[in-house]
Amino acid sequence: MKLKGFLNKDGTKSVFSTLISIIIGLIAGVIVIIIVGLADKNISSRDIGNGINLVLFGIFNFTSTNIGDMLFRAVPIIMTGLSVSLAYKTGLFNIGASGQYLAGTTATLFIALCIPTTVVPAWLVWTLAFLGGILAGALWGAIPGMLKAFLNINEVLACIMTNWLAAKMVTWVFSLSNLQRNEYGMTSLIWKTEHNGVMTSRMGLDKLFPGSQQVNGGIIIAIIIAVIIYIILSKTTLGYELKACGSNRHAARYAGIKDKRNIVLSMALAGALAGAGAALYWLSGTTDFKWDTAYQSLPGEGFTGIAVALLGACNPIANIFTGMFMSSLSVIGTKLGNVTNYNEHITSVIIAVIVYLSAFSLLIKRWLTNWFKKSEEKQLNKKAAPPKPKGKDKENALPEELKTGKEGAE
Repeated sequence: MKLKGFLNKDGTKSVFSTLISIIIGLIAGVIVIIIVGLADKNISSRDIGNGINLVLFGIFNFTSTNIGDMLFRAVPIIMTGLSVSLAYKTGLFNIGASGQYLAGTTATLFIALCIPTTVVPAWLVWTLAFLGGILAGALWGAIPGMLKAFLNINEVLACIMTNWLAAKMVTWVFSLSNLQRNEYGMTSLIWKTEHNGVMTSRMGLDKLFPGSQQVNGGIIIAIIIAVIIYIILSKTTLGYELKACGSNRHAARYAGIKDKRNIVLSMALAGALAGAGAALYWLSGTTDFKWDTAYQSLPGEGFTGIAVALLGACNPIANIFTGMFMSSLSVIGTKLGNVTNYNEHITSVIIAVIVYLSAFSLLIKRWLTNWFKKSEEKQLNKKAAPPKPKGKDKENALPEELKTGKEGAE
């Protein structure tokens, strides 16, 4: 009974639904590996075997360098996953994390590169750039929130609009700036924040994961933020009000909750989280931003965040682990390209499959809930039903009318 009670908990069902979705996604990835391997003459059967091994078990063979790189790449998608999760918990679907991410990118890079560290301490510039990214993301997220609250415009449509507006504006703003540089035969690159001496502290992680040139304290900050969001949503009055508005806006208003304010606040907070993800990524000092491609394609982090949120059943703590899992796939893709004749971008196909299948995690969770509910109902019905009579008790259990009829016949 204790085991069944444990399995029937909401958190346990979320974990099981996530694991099942991931397994289905990995199986689909293996099928892709096999199909591509059989279709391409340059790929040997050995490559197919190595590819399957990397997809299914590659994460268990990570070196310290791989783990460090994975943690670094996980930071922005954990934050965009939190962005989508928070909005979803409050009844909104934030598909605008990409635009909010771009807004955070712009503010962060301008502040980090334009304030001279010869005048202002580097740690203060880092703090201002981080807060600037958060504020820019919050302002960009508040736009679809206000359209939803005051004009009842669907937030999905509003987010799509603000995504592309952000892409065009970012391209225009950077094209007018003096932050551009040409390097590696590439044009339209923006200086790394390291150029101004602004970098996220390693916080000792470089010693814990030697060999990784990218790992830094951003992952620690992202985990702390995830815990804070979990506490806000589950333990505070503000979280209750936000979720109440998401469950039933009109009932919340009847109860005295300011629904319009909370809708705008929810989208602003979601935007702030996406902006924070961009800030943590670019403040690493090791990454290049190519501004002239922003208007052509939106950042993938915003859409990967949707998969991270859905795989984690929109639980902020679970988003940490699902974000790391999605990040590990990109590291596996790099290894796949180095070890076999597969193109490393094949993992993008696998990730895309998992993104589509991630929606099944909520369906699987609902199926598990219904299964446990039906199981409990069957047990209750068995307990409530009277015991079946045996032998002479069958005659005594007959209704009086049937007994009388039987005696008359005799």
